[in-house]
Amino acid sequence: MQDDRTNAINIAEDSDNGAHRRGPRDADFDRLASLAATLMTAPAALLTLADAHGRQIVQAHVGTSAAEALGLAERFLASDPAEARDRTFLLHAGAPIVASGRTVGALLVLDGGERPAPDLDKLEQLQDIAALAGSLVVLRDRSQAGARAEAALFHAETRRAIALEAAALASWVWDPRTGVVECDTLLPELFNMPSAATMRARDIVVAIDRRDIGKTRKIFQEALKGSDDYSGEYRIRGFDPPRWLAARGRVVERDADGRPTLVFGVNYDITERRSAEERQRLLLREINHRVKNTLATVQALATQTVRHAREPREFLDAFSQRLRALGLAHGLLSEYEWRGIGIRDLARLELSPFDDAESPRIAAIGPDALLSADQTLGLALILHELASNALKYGALSVPAGKVAVSWTVKGSAGDKQLELEWVESGGPKVSPPAHHGFGSILIRRSLAKVISSEVTHEFPAEGVRAHISMPLGETLEA
Repeated sequence: MQDDRTNAINIAEDSDNGAHRRGPRDADFDRLASLAATLMTAPAALLTLADAHGRQIVQAHVGTSAAEALGLAERFLASDPAEARDRTFLLHAGAPIVASGRTVGALLVLDGGERPAPDLDKLEQLQDIAALAGSLVVLRDRSQAGARAEAALFHAETRRAIALEAAALASWVWDPRTGVVECDTLLPELFNMPSAATMRARDIVVAIDRRDIGKTRKIFQEALKGSDDYSGEYRIRGFDPPRWLAARGRVVERDADGRPTLVFGVNYDITERRSAEERQRLLLREINHRVKNTLATVQALATQTVRHAREPREFLDAFSQRLRALGLAHGLLSEYEWRGIGIRDLARLELSPFDDAESPRIAAIGPDALLSADQTLGLALILHELASNALKYGALSVPAGKVAVSWTVKGSAGDKQLELEWVESGGPKVSPPAHHGFGSILIRRSLAKVISSEVTHEFPAEGVRAHISMPLGETLEA
């Protein structure tokens, strides 16, 4: 009998990996254990299966308590045949449980005493019951694998949805045969349509700005005819400034005749990117325009400076300082993308080289106001020339001298005027110049490009004065 048990089961476990626990109840395995006991007219039966670590567990039992079933399983599956004897039960018959070509457990029929070995028919029937148990194991594993795959698919779909949402991507699936587009909730929003889970392709086409529809249709038709991949950008009707969308799609299925049957794709908002590109183009055009004007200004500065200079050193000093003043204004305009700068920033930038930070002698006071690019460059040269003259001949040429620069903004929105005063005091007594040098010419003519501007330059005995008047666009907040 012991040899029959060993040959029939052939899954002897060592003492460390024996059956030490009861598996979860399963009605199907319980029925098979009961059927085996009935087949052999035996009082008890056990069905054991290997767990994930290869240890045999009691999956079903009849005719014994749970605690007793655990002990019996350990004895009958021990590698030492002597351990298989028990005063209450002896092994009557057994069959291995095989799943996917691998032995995963055993079906054991127990009796209370010695009895003749079962005939071959019953042993074959017992093996059939064990085979059913093996089939149940395979089905259970496949079911669990399917559940894991379904869970993995759900997690992947969740990650995809989160990624699309985070990237503000609207996904869609289009069936060209029906014209129906299945989509997420973001797609109708991008096309300025009511929320929906499906849309009609022709409604999407109608929503595209007519300036872009011809090019968009052509590119899309090329993808449908054979290139498969589609990529385009277009504006949406009803937005000012325009809303720009990008679309990326791919034909993923075709019928036997090559006609597309399924197209996947995404749309996303690129308005900010297109606006940035447009600003960049405008900035480049402005820079090109300014560079030409600046070159012309530099050429004029060089020509006039050398004409009024008495020696090369005087020319180099005067020209380099005027270039520096122009360069400072250019640098500030570049930082603000040539959209204009505040007069406070300009005054601080151009006058600081002529002042002493520890003991200031130049006071600049007034509300901030936005200067255009032409106003910025013109006023920069004027402030530089006034400060340079004050340092050489006027108030800044003596320790006690001071300069007050003040300005006001007059008028209402759309008709504002900047009035700037330059007043020197505490310097040497002023005498009107016998002839006007190039610096004086720059002061009077630097704003010639600014329409309705006016510059006066006076030389009273108590100190040089200048008055500048020019139109403004807007006043900046303090």
